[in-house]
Order: sequence, then C-alpha cells, then structure tokens
Amino acid sequence: MQLSADYHFAKPSQAVWDALMNPDVLAGCIPGCRRMEADGPNRYRATVDIRIGPVGGQYDAVVELANLNPPHSYTLNIEGSGRIGFANGSATVTLIPAGDNVTTVQVEADSQVGGSVARVGQRMMGSVAQGMMDRFFRCLAESV
Repeated sequence: MQLSADYHFAKPSQAVWDALMNPDVLAGCIPGCRRMEADGPNRYRATVDIRIGPVGGQYDAVVELANLNPPHSYTLNIEGSGRIGFANGSATVTLIPAGDNVTTVQVEADSQVGGSVARVGQRMMGSVAQGMMDRFFRCLAESV
C-alpha cells in the first residue's frame, strides 16, 4: 500500500525537524501509542494499539530513523507485529522551506500489512492509514 501527502507548518524547517526528532513528541502524536523508548541511536521500541473496523489489537514495533539529512529529509522505517498480524513499512519524509517561517513536509510511504487485520480490513486499510498519518501531522503541528 502506498500513501503520499503534503503537510504545511507555520514554522521554519529546523523547528519542524526538531519536533520530528523528539521521541516524546513522536510518542504523543502517534495514534494509539502506549509506549516508546530508545533502543539505540535513532531507533525506538514502541507499543501501539490499532483498530481497523472490527479487528483491533496491540502491535510491538521497532521504529528507526535513517538517512538523516538535517533539516531536510530522512527515512522512517517501521516493523511491527502482534496477535492480529504484522505491519512493515518505510516513508521518505522531506522538509521543504516554503517561505518565511513556512515549511511543507512531503511524505511518500510504502507499507505491507498481513494477518487477520489485513484479511478483515483490507478495503479500509488505505483510508485508516491515511487517517492515522493525518492525525499524526495535525498533532505535530500543534506541538511545534
């Protein structure tokens, strides 16, 4: 499943970058995040509750920030699994200055989901994933 979106922030790129690199901000903005702790440089372990239609459950995930090019871009890699299946993916996140104190964040993501959550919620996966990404970036905009 592929997703792409642009998000606009009334802040300079460095401020948006700093928020995206702050694990406390990330944990507070990831929908359903119950826990997030460091597991090495730019690597975190997280526990996230996710519901897609009638199927929901807890995922244990590893989140890694790679290819860091501050404050311009990075790659976000996620591997998660739980009783209801698995979710793996990566996203290229690019910050583009769009004027004085304005930044556009472009996200290009690709993910794979399997298990019962994918079988039951296959038709809803794209809209649920897009909604989670939109909620994350709305929260991030409030945090910056």
